[in-house]
Amino acid sequence: MNTLKTQSDDYFQKNWEIYQKVVVNNYMEHREFSSALYNFLNDYCQTPFSLLELGCGDATLTVQALLNTTIASYTGVDLSGVALEIAKVNMVQIQCEQTFIEDDISKVVEKLAQNQKQSFDVVMTSFVLHHLSLAEKDKVIQQVSHLLKPNGVFVLIDTVLKKEEDRKHFINRYLENMYQNWNALSSQDMLMIDNHISTYDFPESQTTFYELAEKHNFVDFKCLYKDTIESAQFLCLYK
Repeated sequence: MNTLKTQSDDYFQKNWEIYQKVVVNNYMEHREFSSALYNFLNDYCQTPFSLLELGCGDATLTVQALLNTTIASYTGVDLSGVALEIAKVNMVQIQCEQTFIEDDISKVVEKLAQNQKQSFDVVMTSFVLHHLSLAEKDKVIQQVSHLLKPNGVFVLIDTVLKKEEDRKHFINRYLENMYQNWNALSSQDMLMIDNHISTYDFPESQTTFYELAEKHNFVDFKCLYKDTIESAQFLCLYK
């Protein structure tokens, strides 16, 4: 039995309802990030393009961003088979070639980079990399750099530390906002999120991401959107 996969499916199922509350009430500004992604794809990818999404989950918001774009092929990767089954249903709206891979994103990017059989115009990840250590983030960004076509872009949407902010202060600030403003969640919901963030979230600063991008031969780096409380950013790393 794949214990990690089982844990991922269990986590997805247990937190599905909470996740929906967060998205529906736009507490993490998913709508704004999805709109920014749509605008970026329409502006930057005016010809048919391929997209690899790492940690796609159920792809709900990705679908909204892909509607009426020139997407030609989509590859979604997630450790949860339950999430991928929902993603397949959601992605029916998008007319393009589709592939879904049930595996750990770090393993997938490494395998794809080693095989050198596929490359992508866009690689994206949304609220996923903060679960990795700095060394693991470094490795993923390195592999992504090898997977991108010339002039390709790595879209990185995630929690980001403020300048001079450490993890402890970020988490305290983030949770304080949650307890004050995420009113549609029950106290039990908030406790589960609190525990998850306190245990598994390891955000980096924009400067750290810039340094990693430069280290792995990305030629440009831009921030296209920041959320209202300055806890998350839409970053683009250009090859």
